[in-house]
Amino acid sequence: MEKKEESYSKAIEKLQKIVAEMEDGNLDVDVLSDKVKEATRLIALCKDKLFKVNEEVQQSFQQIGK
Repeated sequence: MEKKEESYSKAIEKLQKIVAEMEDGNLDVDVLSDKVKEATRLIALCKDKLFKVNEEVQQSFQQIGK
């Protein structure tokens, strides 16, 4: 069964929650490590989505200019 990819907005929401938890300062070191790993994954996902959207927009502008 294929897992549906997270949306950009859901990933940002999760990142904001992780940042808030980290700023709170009450995370155990082991939990903090897991949160940092998850944040890294979410940042990569968001970066990839933004890159893909940017490419699509650029291609659309190139086709309009033809």
